[in-house]
Amino acid sequence: MSSTPFGKNINFPITLAPMVGLSHISFRLMLREYLPKKAETLWPTEMLNSRKIPKQDLATNPLSLKGPDETNMAPQILGNEEKPIKDSLKCLELWGANSIDINMGCPVKKALRHNYGVALMGDVKYARSVVEMTVKNTKLPVSVKLRAGFQNDLEFLKKFVLEMQDGGVSWLTLHPRLAIEKRRGRADWSQITFVKNQLSIPVIGNGDVQTSDDAFRMLELTGCDMVMVGRALTARPWLLWQVAEKLGYEAPTLFKGRKAPCTPEEEAQEYGRSLLRLVELTQKYFELRPGLLRLKYYIKVSHVWLNFGHSFNTQVLAAKTFEELRNIITQFFQKSSLAMTQKTNLRE
Repeated sequence: MSSTPFGKNINFPITLAPMVGLSHISFRLMLREYLPKKAETLWPTEMLNSRKIPKQDLATNPLSLKGPDETNMAPQILGNEEKPIKDSLKCLELWGANSIDINMGCPVKKALRHNYGVALMGDVKYARSVVEMTVKNTKLPVSVKLRAGFQNDLEFLKKFVLEMQDGGVSWLTLHPRLAIEKRRGRADWSQITFVKNQLSIPVIGNGDVQTSDDAFRMLELTGCDMVMVGRALTARPWLLWQVAEKLGYEAPTLFKGRKAPCTPEEEAQEYGRSLLRLVELTQKYFELRPGLLRLKYYIKVSHVWLNFGHSFNTQVLAAKTFEELRNIITQFFQKSSLAMTQKTNLRE
């Protein structure tokens, strides 16, 4: 295997974002089916709390369930103390992690209250110490995912990312929004370019990528080494296939001989098919209640790209079993008037 800045054999420029309630085993396995066999990328988990990991069975914990053939796993951890981080790293190495990502971008109040996530960006030296204690306690590559900080201050951002690099991170992901913005406003891609120009390590860009064209545009405009896509992949998981097709890869094994969906109508039908596959995988790995909760949240996030999506989501909320949900999806996507929109408002 050849070596890349992201580890052995990583050769694909798109990666999934670590998202609470979404980046779980069922979604990852469904998403992998849209990736050609020879394409390799990083695969995150949902956020994992370093204070809880050592007390959990990662093989059965819903947040860390992993398929037997899943590779290139990049679990994301919340952490700010050395002992929990050290103990967590041992568990994650045994679990099969290929790299470790530190969350310095989550803006939710719970993370801020415990000085996790983007709260770490309030103290540069402290944030660097978290990186150093993580790097010191593992042989795996360590990365950091962060936001633009708390204010529009490029000098602060420069200082912060240089401290992360000097602390030993192997790469860095930037979501160029302020902590207070959450998903509002527009991601300032020029900040990705700015950070890329400061560092000698790879930079992953994140924010406002909804289509394959967006992904290529981010790569071109910012010079970033990889693009991270979040919620848009729930609505358009075949974005991976579309990117791979433009890069000259053969179609994914499951879709051999086919072209990636490209019209709004083709995409709508593929969205329905992907949901049925997601139900199948969720039923395999989760009990009824947690499984339905995940599926309903997934559809709540993704339906906004679909015309008549509100009506669809309303029907989904009433489902009480996997079979009911499967029937709702099957019947709804028999409509000939369904279409996916290219762009939608991601602010919610």
